[in-house]
Amino acid sequence: MAHQLRGENFRFTVYDLADGSPVPAGVATLLSDPAVRTAEYLVMLGPEARGRGLGTVATRLVLDYAFHVTNLRMVWLKVLAPNKAGVRAYEKAGFRTSGTLREAGHWLGAVCDEILMDAPARDFSGPSAIRA
Repeated sequence: MAHQLRGENFRFTVYDLADGSPVPAGVATLLSDPAVRTAEYLVMLGPEARGRGLGTVATRLVLDYAFHVTNLRMVWLKVLAPNKAGVRAYEKAGFRTSGTLREAGHWLGAVCDEILMDAPARDFSGPSAIRA
């Protein structure tokens, strides 16, 4: 909490609203670099929350916040190449592949590539989903 209050990064709790009441399902974070107005995006969902679209919705909302509230220019992330579901979720939320870090990660004990993805603010010029 102290880091967020100092403005060093932004943390969000992801809630599952499927049963009507909010149930914590994961966390999302923007690790910002204020000097260049960019941030790295991280999201972690519990196993019970995966595969139901929560990651895509959470990512869209965090991007909305990043561009319409904090005025960032670009948000980027790294995802392990074998994580096809993660790549699809990020693409649905607005990220695009920008490069590959060859043999930079591990997946199930094997070396694998990491995919770099980015989302520039210009791709999110519409009205914000965040209401006053």
